[in-house]
Amino acid sequence: MASHQIRHVVTHLLTPLLMCLGMGLAYLGAFHQPEPNHLAVAVVGDSAQVKVLAQTMKDKGGNALDVITVPTRDDAISQLRHRDLAGAYVPDPQKPELLVAKAGSDTTAMAAEAVFGQVAGLQNAPLTVTDVTTPAPGDPTAQGIFFLLVALSIGSYGSVAAIGAAGAGLSMRVRGLLGLVTSLLVSLIGLALSGPIFQVVDHDAAGIWAMSWLYSAGILAIGIGAHTFLKRWTTLAMMVLFVMLNFTSSGGVYGPWLQNDFFGTLHHFWNGAGFVEGARSLLYFDGVGFGGRISSLILWFAAGLALMAVAALAEKRQAAKELGPRHAAVPKPAEQAEEEMEETVGV
Repeated sequence: MASHQIRHVVTHLLTPLLMCLGMGLAYLGAFHQPEPNHLAVAVVGDSAQVKVLAQTMKDKGGNALDVITVPTRDDAISQLRHRDLAGAYVPDPQKPELLVAKAGSDTTAMAAEAVFGQVAGLQNAPLTVTDVTTPAPGDPTAQGIFFLLVALSIGSYGSVAAIGAAGAGLSMRVRGLLGLVTSLLVSLIGLALSGPIFQVVDHDAAGIWAMSWLYSAGILAIGIGAHTFLKRWTTLAMMVLFVMLNFTSSGGVYGPWLQNDFFGTLHHFWNGAGFVEGARSLLYFDGVGFGGRISSLILWFAAGLALMAVAALAEKRQAAKELGPRHAAVPKPAEQAEEEMEETVGV
């Protein structure tokens, strides 16, 4: 009896141990050693000296830096606002200037400042840093959007556990409706926190709310569909998808220019990056790049709907194999019920 209970405990310990391993691999892998990786920067001017400086930086930087020249300061500002550059250096013997867009990524701007601070130091001249964006009053580092992402994500994948465990006897259509309503509530909570309470979002609140709803609905749709197949392992799968790989590739802490190629690649299409970068585009960059990011959120939601449809079909086939209505009325074994309940506390 004791050995059976020990095996039972060990089996249940597998999930938190895998979470520990996964979180360590994801967060340490993404954040433990941020360094430039093809950091896109520019030197402003078209003189021979400017071209020599850019080529010298490129040769010394190797894969860390992608250095170009742009003819004018206005051209540099335009590329920064289109998010094609991390920084642009305007040479001047007395007052060299670095142009950055901190709202796109404060840590990326700091990396560009570190690079060109060394260049200005060779001239024994103080470097003036000019931010071409204006963060919200309640979010001077423009990282509040990332923490909004965290709140939306936890509310969404945590609700998957509740709907999956408590609503297992409901039809897929009803569970889907519950997921849609839940995602609406999650998005409204996010709107209240980011707007009037903390003033992270000071304009385009309706757009941010709509993105929040779409983002949350995508997670819930995927989770509700996946629960049919994964059961008690759904929470672990949701954490892998929407925490371990999601937060690390979103660009909220370090952008792809400061990460390895794996997380930099995920940044192009993962849903967390779609939300963070889409919100930044809407709030700080006049909508530049917004269309592509909102499209990624739509595709994630569509994938969730497709998974729910497949799950509904699988459930119907399973029901057809059951012995009859009496079989469906038999209570779950205590151990299975316990495993279902674990999902609600595994957030």
